[in-house]
Amino acid sequence: MITGIHHVQITIPKGEEPRARDFYCVVLGLKEMEKPASLQGRGGFWLQVGGQSVHVGTEDGFDRLTTKAHVAYAVTDLTVWERKLEAEGIERIKGIPIPGFDRFEFRDPFGNRVEMIQAI
Repeated sequence: MITGIHHVQITIPKGEEPRARDFYCVVLGLKEMEKPASLQGRGGFWLQVGGQSVHVGTEDGFDRLTTKAHVAYAVTDLTVWERKLEAEGIERIKGIPIPGFDRFEFRDPFGNRVEMIQAI
């Protein structure tokens, strides 16, 4: 029986951890969590998101702009996120409406699709 989601993983190009930490930890305000020692040599880092985590792995040779795969972050004030990301020069992409939710999408600095979603 599946009881929930433990984590999701996105990827960034190898060696881009400092820029990714700046975006995910500073711009989005997510908290980095320590990876187990057995995995630290593989690159990347982990982020705490509520009771789950997002694993930021490293991978070269992949065009992230060609996929619909994404992480959707549940937020409490979508307008604040729209303004914050606009101030960072990040283009907002209007998503297809979903009943009961307001949302928008954008691409992170590495091309990963990201969604911000708020229940209404």
